[in-house]
Amino acid sequence: MRTTLLASVLLVVVLILGGSMACAQEAQHPPRFQVSSSDLAVTYNAESSQVTPGGGNFWLQGGSIDVAFTFYRGLGLAANVTGDHASRIAHGVGLNELAFMAGPRYTFRLGSKNKSRLFIESLAGAMGGYDSAFPKPTGLDDRASSFTYQVGGGLDIAISKHLALRAFEADYVRTYLPNNGTDTQSHLRLAFGVTYHTQSH
Repeated sequence: MRTTLLASVLLVVVLILGGSMACAQEAQHPPRFQVSSSDLAVTYNAESSQVTPGGGNFWLQGGSIDVAFTFYRGLGLAANVTGDHASRIAHGVGLNELAFMAGPRYTFRLGSKNKSRLFIESLAGAMGGYDSAFPKPTGLDDRASSFTYQVGGGLDIAISKHLALRAFEADYVRTYLPNNGTDTQSHLRLAFGVTYHTQSH
């Protein structure tokens, strides 16, 4: 399962990069890899997860800050910092998570004036879990860390020249914190908020 999911992430990245390379080859002039636009978004998040696969569900709530730079024909890079909290994932046990991820993002401009934007992305990075109970060979630890990745996208609807409403964002997030089982967690993250957009000329 883990190999299949990682392969899916790599496939998304290859498709994004492949499409952009094809567009560049068709252009009459070579692309100039400079920042054409940038976005800074602040969102509220709600994540559905499980301590172990098949176990009971719980919800994390928190927020994210992400920044994205578009370079050429919609292709760019994004970085995201997310913090989440759940007061109860098991009897008497809570959880705080902090993650940093970065990776490619592809943005589609919508409408006749290209103000609203739809994006897809594939990010990877590190996740830390705190103030919880993580099993280890000698007992329990209150913190742990792991590799993490997410695949998803969202829609920004422009409300002025620089401001947009992040109407929705939906991501599949995978973490590998110890849980006395498969040491994997699957999250469905839903988010909405506001975006500040700048366009280069």
